[in-house]
Amino acid sequence: MTALFEHSPWIEARADALPSSGDRWADLMAVVHAASDEERLALIRAHPELAGKAALDRTLTQASAAEQASAGLDRLSEDEFAKFHELNAAYREKFGFPFIICVRLTDKAGILRAMAERLGHDREVEIATAIGQIGEIVRLRLADPGLQDQAKEAQA
Repeated sequence: MTALFEHSPWIEARADALPSSGDRWADLMAVVHAASDEERLALIRAHPELAGKAALDRTLTQASAAEQASAGLDRLSEDEFAKFHELNAAYREKFGFPFIICVRLTDKAGILRAMAERLGHDREVEIATAIGQIGEIVRLRLADPGLQDQAKEAQA
């Protein structure tokens, strides 16, 4: 299996146990949408904070590290890092899970803007938004030949 979902291999395992529709992404997202509320929250909570502790400790998954680097999150100024830290903390305090956005579709400024805007949402909207963003992340990971090559090597 590939590392499509952060620390959540159960999604791919469940999708593999069901008849395929011929659309891998749709099959995977059907599993996510059929999951219990607790499982969806666990999926969201399995994601690292952007420019957070896992990035500093270099314990991000390879896919997450590459994605965060693509948005420049590995090259933050002190002020940018402080702003990310402040918004991450406020977001986690309000919602109880990390802020999730498909960083490959935006940049640092767009991420910061989205973090500030989404703090105004209620929890149910943010859960749905996070799941939608995870779907975008997975869609791009499925289309990434480098990630698919890594998965084949890991299975060999």
